[in-house]
Amino acid sequence: MHISKVSLVNYRNFKNASFIFNEGISTIIGENGAGKTNLFKAIRLLLDDAAIQYAYKLNENDFNRDLGNDWKGHWIIISIEFDKLDSSEAIQSLFVHGAGMIASDTVSKASYTLFFRPKIHIRHRLAELQEGDTDGLYEILSTLNVEDDYETVFQGKSTANYNDPAVYTSLVGNFKEVKFPKDIDCSIFGVKIPHQLSISKEISFTFIQALRDVISDFKNNRTNPLLTLLKRKSDEIKAIDYQPISDLVLDLNSNIEKLSDVQAIRTDIKDTILSAVGRTYSPSSLSIKSSVPHEADKLLQSLKLFIGEPGENYEGSLHELSLGGANLIFLTLKLLEFKYRKSKDTVANFLIVEEPEAHIHHHIQKTLFDKLKFPNTQIIYSTHSAQISEVSNVENMNIISRKINYSEVYQPSQGLEPANVDQIQRYLDAVRNNLLFAKGVILVEGDAEEIIIPIMIKMVFGVSLDELGISLVNIRSTGFENVAQLFNDDRIRRKCAILTDLDSAICDTTPIPSDDEKIKKYKEKVAASAKSGKERKSKLDELEKDNQWRKAFFADHTFEVDFIKAGNLDVVQSIIENIYTDPDTRTLANDELGSGEISIYGKRVLTMAKYAGKGWFAILLSGEITAATKIPAYILDALMFAKEDYSDLLLVDIIKYRVEIHNTISPGLYDFSNINNLLDKMILGEKVDLNKVRDELSVISNDQIYSLVEKLIKEPECV
Repeated sequence: MHISKVSLVNYRNFKNASFIFNEGISTIIGENGAGKTNLFKAIRLLLDDAAIQYAYKLNENDFNRDLGNDWKGHWIIISIEFDKLDSSEAIQSLFVHGAGMIASDTVSKASYTLFFRPKIHIRHRLAELQEGDTDGLYEILSTLNVEDDYETVFQGKSTANYNDPAVYTSLVGNFKEVKFPKDIDCSIFGVKIPHQLSISKEISFTFIQALRDVISDFKNNRTNPLLTLLKRKSDEIKAIDYQPISDLVLDLNSNIEKLSDVQAIRTDIKDTILSAVGRTYSPSSLSIKSSVPHEADKLLQSLKLFIGEPGENYEGSLHELSLGGANLIFLTLKLLEFKYRKSKDTVANFLIVEEPEAHIHHHIQKTLFDKLKFPNTQIIYSTHSAQISEVSNVENMNIISRKINYSEVYQPSQGLEPANVDQIQRYLDAVRNNLLFAKGVILVEGDAEEIIIPIMIKMVFGVSLDELGISLVNIRSTGFENVAQLFNDDRIRRKCAILTDLDSAICDTTPIPSDDEKIKKYKEKVAASAKSGKERKSKLDELEKDNQWRKAFFADHTFEVDFIKAGNLDVVQSIIENIYTDPDTRTLANDELGSGEISIYGKRVLTMAKYAGKGWFAILLSGEITAATKIPAYILDALMFAKEDYSDLLLVDIIKYRVEIHNTISPGLYDFSNINNLLDKMILGEKVDLNKVRDELSVISNDQIYSLVEKLIKEPECV
């Protein structure tokens, strides 16, 4: 038996989300605040004995924030679907309860659902409302109190898809139209499970929370994983087996108490009290006893773990270990605890691990989860780690994406053929896995773009791609299509910009009789590149057809050529001496680059890149990038597409950065007082017309911040 789906409706981060799981190990990926912890809380409310009590303590803070103050009357629904159910009577009874004989009614799929809903008297009042009676609805909802008017119920044997808004409306009602159900087909929504029945009693469930202060956990008898293990093992040992040890401890205590120094101190204490307060108030007896425990459970508490770090002969206590070492030991003991638990007679085994990478070296992360497998066990873990996600199967991934007041969930392999899944699986590694974590993605296929674009964005706009939430990934020879297929309505609903070269001819490729062999071959090469560029564009145009999530952006020629064309001649000229040593060659290269003729400077810059090696050429070029560098238009367009939105505060930071550059270069040349006033208003949360911002920036209309604001005006969804 394993969890195949978790549906969350109106619960915390999740307005309407579903997680799909397979047998074995599943990975949850998501940024901070996306809802990974809340997903685990939801699962634990249904399956973890230690957390079920909190299912009956839900309140208004547990409703999705997108509802705002309109949460009253709405339901929280947490539903877990299972597949490959055990045939045992105990587990079957939970799902076919009230539905006939177990023997003839055995099921392989089932659901277990928590409803946090208004109590029956509230639901009756809502059902009695006339359609459209908003005043009546307000009267009921305004007096609603979550503590008095809400209830938690568990139900099994449901066939409903709670992620379908129509299903939710049929169950809960339509608040806008004031239309609430008078009769509900209860068979669709399941059968109420009595309190005496519980899935948690029939399964092995272990939750390992994000690792933080493990030293404190080891000191606390309640949370000490070593003590937990020892107690579990001690349950298997008969009391008679402890008796010889207990007898030895009792003898030891007796011998300690009989020591002459102990007896002398006892006598001195007694005599001092007697002399101080007299016989009437003196204790009738006084003794000093050894408290070395002889009971089995207390003996176990006295055991401590001592560890030697790799390569060291010294064995120290746990608090002497590095933080990473202590966390690794803690995680290992929790895994062993789970191993002990699952050996019991249970119908299913679940291990939930929150951020196992906390304070653990990235090599250990990768090795650990590559090897972490338990038979007949479902493992679900959340992670920020690209190393851990590298060894994860893309078919077993759920990606949580944070939006405003809610989060979405994506399954990156949804709807793909096995061959396509294999392509993606082979491609993803610890570096390129970053595209799974990003808010937006830019795909490139050259070293120059990979090296220079991040530096150029940082220098020109004052913010890094990381700050923008964008991953730039060099796909090299993999092919854009193989990676871009991830970005789709059915899979990852994030923007993916594709940057590539159109390779348009930089010269006339028409052959003429006077061409020598060298010129002839050059023209043929340029013409072939142009042909390949057109074919590439045709393929990418087809790729982005009817898909809002991916779009290709083309350099007219190549990155190197278009970089000069954008106005960066001086940057390229500044590295000539780093490439050529011959003075005449340096002079020729400088003259050709400055010719203004694309056929001449284009050929030269490509020759330089080839001569130095494209990677090294890009490194040299990156060292000369400044705030004055011009970002080619197609790259700026790609950046605008990949970045889903530009908040007012982000825009303020970028504009202030550009204004400060101009004030530094040309103090007092421009009057920025009006633009600064507008920016101050934006900082305070006032709505400012971007047209006014653009108009005030017109004094530096040649600056790329002006182009950026113009693009934001034309594409308001980015703001």
